[in-house]
Amino acid sequence: MTSPARPALSATLAGCTIVITVDRRSLELAAALERHGANVRHAPALTIVPHIDDEALVAATWSLISQPPDVVVVTTGVGFRGWMEAADEAGLLDELHTALSGAQLVARGPKARGAIQQAGLTADWVAESETSAELGEFLLAEGLAGRRVAVQHHGSGADGLDELFTGAGADVVSLTVYRWGPPPDPAAVSKSVVATAQGEVDVVVFTSAPGAAEWLTAAGREGALPDIVARSDAGMLLIAAVGPITAGPLVVAGITPLVAERGRLGSLVRAVVTYFGGGRAPALDTTAGRLEIRSTGVVLDGGFTPLSRTGVAVISRLFQAQGDVVSRPQLLSTLPRSGANAHALEVAIARVREALGTPSLIRTVVKRGYRLDVDDSFEDAQ
Repeated sequence: MTSPARPALSATLAGCTIVITVDRRSLELAAALERHGANVRHAPALTIVPHIDDEALVAATWSLISQPPDVVVVTTGVGFRGWMEAADEAGLLDELHTALSGAQLVARGPKARGAIQQAGLTADWVAESETSAELGEFLLAEGLAGRRVAVQHHGSGADGLDELFTGAGADVVSLTVYRWGPPPDPAAVSKSVVATAQGEVDVVVFTSAPGAAEWLTAAGREGALPDIVARSDAGMLLIAAVGPITAGPLVVAGITPLVAERGRLGSLVRAVVTYFGGGRAPALDTTAGRLEIRSTGVVLDGGFTPLSRTGVAVISRLFQAQGDVVSRPQLLSTLPRSGANAHALEVAIARVREALGTPSLIRTVVKRGYRLDVDDSFEDAQ
């Protein structure tokens, strides 16, 4: 039986096309964005491959049961839950719980702490920055010489904690509970980066650093990365990350992402909704009202109007000019179809005017071109 659709919460994201690059919990994230009017495209850059049947994981778990750890380092919520599931599958959950109950449990962030609590245990310390570096500094300051330390790693496993703790004299037991696998649909990832570069996407959201790195790699492979960076810099594309770790590869690529205040999906959704609903998206005050551009149309005076790709291309170019005149040749160069001519441009302008119901918004400047009729009353009053 199909569950009834949840009621819409707002139309804040109406007209927004959002690419989701996450595999795990993607349906939950998509549903949350769609309830605010977004159109969501799925393009998971990686998959999570669990190690439920990994003999090495079971062997490490047995080792910790036989000789309980003094410290347990939990780097990810999904990884810690996966470890508990693997122990349960092997019939070791009760013994493992007993072995961990006397240890100091430290968490890399709120997700890891939540997983610890879900397992019926208590986190003794949580890294505020949600970074492995802060976690490592904390334990080094406490002293690790002679202590047995279990480290649950994230999917890539390359956080340097094993080496750091071993160098400080600890007996380290390393656990990689899951690993990153290839994208379930590589073609969808390739299409998503090309569509983003071509202006068909308003937002791309990331929930893991490896996923962000892989998506950027795909963008580079398709020759789309320079246009993606340029659109982000111009404010025509929002790149959003669930936290500072996830944002790392984006920053290295030259992108300044919107970073959610808390490392949770709900916080990520709120950040995107607030960006568009809180006046942070690029806008232009016109005589017809506040104008914002979306990949599938425009928001004018608070209402969304869908437009064709040609219409969006034309009004986007006028929007970028901020009320200055854009010549006919310049506008013709923005039309998606090859072989565009002056008549095609006139038809495109007429259709945009008709769709918006405000013919005066796009002004014809005789022998020069077209411009948006901006509201300069504020400047005149200064």
